[in-house]
Amino acid sequence: MLNQSDYPNANPSLTTSAQFDARLYRKIALRIIPFLFVCYVISFLDRINIGFAQLQMKTDLGFSDAMYGIGAAVFYIGYVLFEVPSNLLLEKIGARKTFVRIMLLWGLASVGMMFVVTPNHFYSLRFLLGVFEAGFFPGIVLYLTYWFPPARRAAVLAIFFAGVAVAGVLGGLVSGWIMQSMGGVMGMFGWQWMFLIEGSPALILAGIAYFYLDDKPQDAAWLNDAEKQRIAADLENENTLNIVTPTILSLLSTMRIYMFAFVYFSLTCASLTLSFWMPAMIRDFGVTDVVEISLYSVIPNALAIIGIITISRHSDHKNERVGHFVCCALGGAASLLLLTTHPGNFVLTMGLLSIATTLIFSALPIFWAIPTSYLSKKMAASGVALISSIGITSGIVSPYVIGQIKMATGGMDLAIYLLSGLLAGSCFVLVWVTRRK
Repeated sequence: MLNQSDYPNANPSLTTSAQFDARLYRKIALRIIPFLFVCYVISFLDRINIGFAQLQMKTDLGFSDAMYGIGAAVFYIGYVLFEVPSNLLLEKIGARKTFVRIMLLWGLASVGMMFVVTPNHFYSLRFLLGVFEAGFFPGIVLYLTYWFPPARRAAVLAIFFAGVAVAGVLGGLVSGWIMQSMGGVMGMFGWQWMFLIEGSPALILAGIAYFYLDDKPQDAAWLNDAEKQRIAADLENENTLNIVTPTILSLLSTMRIYMFAFVYFSLTCASLTLSFWMPAMIRDFGVTDVVEISLYSVIPNALAIIGIITISRHSDHKNERVGHFVCCALGGAASLLLLTTHPGNFVLTMGLLSIATTLIFSALPIFWAIPTSYLSKKMAASGVALISSIGITSGIVSPYVIGQIKMATGGMDLAIYLLSGLLAGSCFVLVWVTRRK
């Protein structure tokens, strides 16, 4: 399996199987992870840039907070409905063609947002954006199983969770500037230029993906035969495990899955609210300039990147999950509640928002390290998929509910009370379910 010719500069006494594996999977990671990470960041940016667009869009088009909430929610209707079909198509036609299709269509839908005039246009394009983007992150998860054995996947997947915060930073740096600087150019609103400029990279990345990505290791010209054989052997060990696929009935009758789904639902209600409504929250703090709002939104997201990495590493080092999750979720809930006291100091207000964002976003990768340890082996893969599908319905519920609350009350306080209650409830449920292993 290992030949000195594979690594001519290596000392023969040090060229062990472990070293070969480390170099091999580092080579794979450097080849495919940076590109997929950039694609994921752009996808999330195109998903959440509506939060910046609404600062002008609602005034220019006469949209209410409730209309905006519906538009933010219908994205997830399409997302939930087409998540599984997209992954089934990936297995049939290959990852390369699937990713090209997804990025091309979501790029067109994102750019098409610049032509929105009526609420129905808005709802339709947001729904289509959800349909087109639905299979991207699940597709990445499936694609990585073709390249990495189970023991190496968790560390790789953790990188993509930081992409949410990176998209927030990128959006904060460029969205406000585009909206203010480009407004009026060629007779278009600033938000129209933002959708055009931020949606276009997906079209470019789709073309790059067609030539850059390989469906599977066997198709990769940049791997030699020994490396391909090693990957095949690692994955074959996984495939030979005696894992029984559970029936739909057994999954649906497992209460533990619903409890984990509730925890994920609660967590994503909070994280999506911060992603979609943060610009409006900063504006409510008294900041009126669009560029200033976008730049201030960089601060919580930048700190969240650091928090996700630091807290996740500490959780791995201590090999402890539930306590870390509870601290993050309760800390995030407490920070949100303190925001409702409306502290007069803007620095203190931004500090609380940054703490809430950091802790809530950091809880996401910690949560996903938990369910597989508390589900049987035969149920883990399908169970995690079901938890994700149920939990992500938060994207349908929370934007709509918060939009209605904001229109009825004129503020976010009631919504924050509800989110804080959900986060606290998720902690109690998680502690209960993990103590009944």
